[in-house]
Amino acid sequence: MITVYLVEDQALVGDAIAALLGLDFNIEVIGQASNGQDALAAVSMLESNALPDIILTDIEMPHMNGIELSEQIAVKYPAIKMVIMTTFSRAGYIRRSLSAGVKGFILKEAPSDELITALKKVMLGQKVIDAELAINALNDSDPLTDKERKALKLASDGLKTSEIAKQLFISEGTTRNYLCDAIAKLNATNRIDAARIAKQKGWL
Repeated sequence: MITVYLVEDQALVGDAIAALLGLDFNIEVIGQASNGQDALAAVSMLESNALPDIILTDIEMPHMNGIELSEQIAVKYPAIKMVIMTTFSRAGYIRRSLSAGVKGFILKEAPSDELITALKKVMLGQKVIDAELAINALNDSDPLTDKERKALKLASDGLKTSEIAKQLFISEGTTRNYLCDAIAKLNATNRIDAARIAKQKGWL
């Protein structure tokens, strides 16, 4: 039996996916959450022998997205396999997901039997990545450094330079340098435009 914890911020979508997975006698959905933060909290309350085999998560969610959740799980519960599903075919997501230890990356539009097959392959130790996304990922590399990405993300949240500096424990001058470098790399007009471009690419 493959146990799955499902993380999806749209309740109707989450319920539909859970129902589809429940049609397979070899898969059991043992819990659901609407964001990564709640999922992490719920998993931390489980006994070690009751942890899910797989966490199946969306990417774009409030509070903590699917990639951030994957990074946390990789550190705290390395035995749990992460599989990401999304409606956004953004190549940048694949690179970040793989770096976070994700074992599967599939589109929500995929037929239910493909999702079930993907989960079974992941349990066998295989990596499963949608072919279209894999091809796109090879041709679209992220030019941002980790620090530039963090500064840009905070800027997109509406934080001022001084506030970003405090969050990242760096000087305001260094913060401005990171933002300027990100703007230049993305050929953007300002930090907001740079954040928009990075989000569209799946780099933020």
